[in-house]
Amino acid sequence: MNFENKELKDLLESIRYVYGYDFTDYAEASVRRRILHFMAYKKIEALDEFGKMIVRDEKLFEEFIQVVSVTVTEMFRDPSFYKSLRENVMKRLATYPFIKIWVAGCATGEEVYSIAILLKEEGILNRSVIYATDINQKSLQIAKEGVYAVENMKSHTANYQKAGGIESFSDYYKAKYNSVMFDKSLKQNIVFSPHNLAVDKSFNEFQFIICRNVLIYFNQQLQNKVINLFYESLCTFGFLGLGSKESLLFSEKRKKFEETDRKEKIFIKTE
Repeated sequence: MNFENKELKDLLESIRYVYGYDFTDYAEASVRRRILHFMAYKKIEALDEFGKMIVRDEKLFEEFIQVVSVTVTEMFRDPSFYKSLRENVMKRLATYPFIKIWVAGCATGEEVYSIAILLKEEGILNRSVIYATDINQKSLQIAKEGVYAVENMKSHTANYQKAGGIESFSDYYKAKYNSVMFDKSLKQNIVFSPHNLAVDKSFNEFQFIICRNVLIYFNQQLQNKVINLFYESLCTFGFLGLGSKESLLFSEKRKKFEETDRKEKIFIKTE
């Protein structure tokens, strides 16, 4: 099944009007694919039928949000990125008396706990606050609970070791049955909150913002808007970490950042 661009645009406008969630500047191919996947899962054949249902049924919309907002992640994903943070960012962060970090688009929280572990090993977690935000409320709840499948710990441990981990990774969680729960000492410095990068504003000033593998799902206009948001939210000489396929190249703020690590997409705000 397929549908016209105008039909898709009308659907997204309806969602924005009724629920305040703005997907109009998401990459069209990505949002189209996810809508089709959701419609097939729900056995809905026509887009106009889906549009009528979703604006009337809030529970259906909440299910849709789980599908349209991407939640693929893992602990210490791309270990070389975290190794670079140890070598190029942490020592600078340690010079601040109080450190505020924003993990935007935190999904189910694996990256948030990875950052908390890194801060703890650098001896600065106790004077840091990590703000973990996402559009997806269900993912945020999983992140807040900090409970994950034990079967993933082998790959997470390997990532941690490649990222330069200095402790035994298993010291950071307790295993019970088929799950693990991350230590409460990591959670004490994390604030979980909903935030929609497409429409919500800056809410603090940060020394470090991490938003990895989120911008690739936005079109160029929304990417630029979000980079402007991060620029406004960073202190001078604050750091920005993006995903491996993301860039500041087409951003109007590109000249206001310098590369700290070109390969790992870590930048510093210079003005």
